[in-house]
Amino acid sequence: MRKTKPKKRIILPDPKFNETQVTRFVNNMMVDGKKSTAYSIFYNAVDLVEKRTNENGLETWKKALNNVMPSVEVKSRRVGGANFQVPTEVRAERKIALGMKWLISYSRRRGEKTMHEKLAAEIIAASKGEGAAVKKKEDTHRMAEANKAFSHFRF
Repeated sequence: MRKTKPKKRIILPDPKFNETQVTRFVNNMMVDGKKSTAYSIFYNAVDLVEKRTNENGLETWKKALNNVMPSVEVKSRRVGGANFQVPTEVRAERKIALGMKWLISYSRRRGEKTMHEKLAAEIIAASKGEGAAVKKKEDTHRMAEANKAFSHFRF
């Protein structure tokens, strides 16, 4: 174990919406340190969401993120030579991180042509409670529900 916890890094808000959450999302989406490219992909996706749904793109993105964030997950715990999947609550920070990672990874796997189209389609689907990222959350919850019997092995 470390002696001291590392300091939390301060994340600056993004230039367009002035939201730190957007910067975190863009940082997760960024590849090879190309932040400006990641920003342009995100902003184009939000504009596309606005065109397709006639709603505020940022609000739709926040709603999609909330629909994707898990509240429980399973962690592997070794007890007496056997591994048990123990359901545990997800910390607030981890909730957001998992939601963002799932939204990005499942939008990358979509069939549309460009990344901003893929991201926009996944955001729209997730805001409606559909899509692969929402399915991942439901699967995670289902796993936790199925292993509820082992919850007494919590750390």
